[in-house]
Amino acid sequence: MARQKLSDLEIRSSLAALPGWEIKEGKLYKQYKFGTFAQAIGWMVAVSIYADKIDHHPEWCNVYNRVTIFLVTHDLDNSISNLDVELAQHMDSLAALFAQ
Repeated sequence: MARQKLSDLEIRSSLAALPGWEIKEGKLYKQYKFGTFAQAIGWMVAVSIYADKIDHHPEWCNVYNRVTIFLVTHDLDNSISNLDVELAQHMDSLAALFAQ
């Protein structure tokens, strides 16, 4: 899928379908909290496989059972793109599996 910069309206619409996500520093932002460190790392590994598949990678930081995420498309002048939204949706789907 080609990278496409989203308009402000498209970003707001996307956020409505992404619980817990917000715009921070011009990027999509969310912090996940897992039950254990191992769950957080396992989730990050699962996300990384998908990120490689779509060639779009998060800015993230892990501290114990928390993972802080920023998504932005550097190739589009650091704007929010369709791939950021796609990756956020996939992260949420995977987080639901790792929270069980």
